Amino acid sequence: MKRSIYLLALAFGVSSAYAQETILPARPQDKPVYLTNAVIHVGNGQVIENGTIAFAKGKITAVGPSVSASGDATVLDMKGQHVYPGIIAPDTKLGLVEFESVRATIDEREVGEINPSIRSIISYNTDSKVINTLRSNGILLAQVTPEGGIVSGTSSVVQLDAWNWEDAAYKTDNALHFFMPRLVSIGSGRGPRGPQAKDPVKEGQEKIETVRVFFREAKAYLQENKHAATNIKFESMRKLFNREQKLFIHCELVKEMLIAIDFAKEFNVDVVIVGGADSWQIADLLKQNNIAVVLTQPHSLPLTQDDDIDQPYKTAAQLQKAGVLFCLSNEGFWQQRNLGFEAGTASAFGLSREEALSAVTLNAAKILGVDKITGSLEAGKDANIAVSTGDMLDMKSSVITRAFIQGREVNLDNKQHQLYEKYQQKYGIK
Repeated sequence: MKRSIYLLALAFGVSSAYAQETILPARPQDKPVYLTNAVIHVGNGQVIENGTIAFAKGKITAVGPSVSASGDATVLDMKGQHVYPGIIAPDTKLGLVEFESVRATIDEREVGEINPSIRSIISYNTDSKVINTLRSNGILLAQVTPEGGIVSGTSSVVQLDAWNWEDAAYKTDNALHFFMPRLVSIGSGRGPRGPQAKDPVKEGQEKIETVRVFFREAKAYLQENKHAATNIKFESMRKLFNREQKLFIHCELVKEMLIAIDFAKEFNVDVVIVGGADSWQIADLLKQNNIAVVLTQPHSLPLTQDDDIDQPYKTAAQLQKAGVLFCLSNEGFWQQRNLGFEAGTASAFGLSREEALSAVTLNAAKILGVDKITGSLEAGKDANIAVSTGDMLDMKSSVITRAFIQGREVNLDNKQHQLYEKYQQKYGIK
């Protein structure tokens, strides 16, 4: 009886193990690689037909129409496939949430209203199964962002092929996040259970003033050389005031973005607006104040009934025309796999194809502060590369065949793909 139970348990364990994907981080690049006969989309607007890109020790060494391979290199003939910079996903909960309905897998927020000392990178889960689905869609880097409260903590940029968060860290603590309360009145003042306790606009203004006072106190604290006791929250603001870190202000309305501009002026900090649904209305003012925008969820309805129904699709082109630095983002974490296709939609509403590509590659890298090492396929930058049989911004033709992160060829398999193959075999589908 015991033997039977043991064999049954063993069989079940083997079956369960076989059902789980075993995708390991790739080994470091050990020899030069040349991708030849490719259509190379550099990411800065340039396209090289029938070109070659070479990389060694994780860095791009040459890009052009006539690059010769060395004797010990691995030469891969792309046969006309398209080579792109890896897509970068800003403002995502990737690795902080696995199942939204299971509390134990949610680690995106901390208690309290003002938590500048919280670091999202510490909670980033490199074993998230969602990561594999993003890589197979050309997304190779992400900005892992905390939520909760008003000042939620710092985000970090990670590369999506790592053993742990230390390996994944690409640029740590690149931005502090301020989730501005929505300054709009909802309803007539009566909720489902009676009168509202406060005016939502007034309450939002009070919270914003609380943050402003906190910033002033932190700045005063940091200007003093000696303190009776260390204030961790104030100390965590040092990088922001030194401009080593950006302030990402999450807001949508014009009046909220005007407050964001005031924060940039009063505290002399580098502000980025996240959301920015109404940013097209003040594009010239944003350009004048050097405010970048992370446009979130382009596939959505307009913010107000008075807006054009296709306004969210047109906003990117309007910011481009005004000269505002912007990039595209998506909500949540698993939804990031559609980021390239949303860029494709933006190209159908005013952006050129290469401008749309920049909106999810080089522009994102500039806003996140990593453009010196990634975001475009240029010599000296990290070899973060995605190869597609067709247009990576088109859902119909995009099939990612290879991907490299810092020169390492990463596994593009995932649980969903394995299930697809599993049931193909079960039902005899060829």
